[in-house]
Amino acid sequence: MLLVVLLAGVLWGIGAMMNTPRKARWLMIGLLYVVVLAIQVALPTGHPLRMATGESPALWLIVGGFAVIAVGYRAVLRKLRNRAEVAEAKVAPAEAQEGPFSDTELNRYARHIVLREVGGLGQKRLKDAKVLVVGAGGLGAPVLQYLAAAGVGTIGVIDDDTVENTNLQRQTIHTDDRIGMPKVFSAQAAMEAQNPFVTVRPYHRRLTDDVVDDLVAEYDLVIDGTDNFDTRYRVNAAAVRAGVPLISGALTQWEGQVSVFDPARNAPCYRCIFPEAPAPELAPNCAEAGVIGPLPGVVGSMMAVEAVKLITGAGTPLRGEMVIYDALYGESRKIALARRKDCETCAGVVAG
Repeated sequence: MLLVVLLAGVLWGIGAMMNTPRKARWLMIGLLYVVVLAIQVALPTGHPLRMATGESPALWLIVGGFAVIAVGYRAVLRKLRNRAEVAEAKVAPAEAQEGPFSDTELNRYARHIVLREVGGLGQKRLKDAKVLVVGAGGLGAPVLQYLAAAGVGTIGVIDDDTVENTNLQRQTIHTDDRIGMPKVFSAQAAMEAQNPFVTVRPYHRRLTDDVVDDLVAEYDLVIDGTDNFDTRYRVNAAAVRAGVPLISGALTQWEGQVSVFDPARNAPCYRCIFPEAPAPELAPNCAEAGVIGPLPGVVGSMMAVEAVKLITGAGTPLRGEMVIYDALYGESRKIALARRKDCETCAGVVAG
C-alpha cells in the first residue's frame, strides 16, 4: 500500500511542477486507484504485484468508499452555498447583507436550508432578524438556546435576576458554576458558546416604563417569558405601540400555554384576552405552585418555533389562537382568540 501512496505523491508532484490543473491531477490519482483495484481483483492471492499494492481489494474498496463520501459532502455543501447565494440575490436591497454565509454557517444551518419552507432566503431572514426576549428563566432559557442555535442574528435578553440553585431544575441554559451570576450574562455565555455567529445583547435590569418603548422599538419581535402580570401588560402595551408581534408563554405546575399577540395584523393583544390580572391566589407563580422540570423546555421550544415561523414566513403562526399543553395527561388543545373592541391597549390599532 505504501508503494501506491508513493506513486500517488509522485503523480501529484509532477503535475504540480508542470502546472497541471488540480482536476487533471485528481483524475490521474483516480486512474491509479482503478488500476490498483483491478490488480487486486484480477491477480491471484500471493502474487508479488498484488502483495506490493495492498494484498486485498477490501482495503481499497474502503478507501474508495471514504473518497466517495468526501466528494458527496463537498457537492452537498456546494449546492447549499449556491442556494444561499441565490437567496441572497433575491433579498431586497434594504435587507441585503455583505457576503454570503460562510462554509461553517452553511454546514450548521443545512437542515434549515433544505426545508422548502425556510431555504436560503429564510435562513438569511433569521440572520438579519432582531429578537428581544424578556426573561432568562424557565421559558427564556429554551427560547434563547433555540434562537441562538437557529441563527437569529441579534438576540436581546433583559432580566434583573441572578442564577440560583433552585433555578437549575428547569432553567437549563444556566449551570451550577454560574450560581450568583446575573442570568443575562449566564445566558449570553451559553448562547455564544453554542453559536459564535450570533450577537447577544444582555440587559441586566428590570424592564420598566421608562425604557420599555425605546428597547422594544429596536427589535422586530418580542418574546415574553416572564411570570408576573405587571411585566406582561407592560411588554404587551409596548409591542402594540411599536407594531411588532409578541409571543407570550405561561406555565403552572403541569400546564403551559403559547400564543402570538399581534393587533397590527388583526390578532388580539394580551390584554384583549386577560383584561385584568387575576387574584394572586388564583394564579400563583412557579415558586409557589411548583412546575415540572421539562415543561418549560416544551413550551419554550414551541415559542421559539413560533418565532422562526414569524421571521421566515413559514407555516401559520398562532395569531388569534392559543395552544394549551397538559403534560400530566399528554394532551394539547387549541382555542380561538378574538380582539375586544373595547380593549384599552389595542382598541385604536388598525390592522394592516
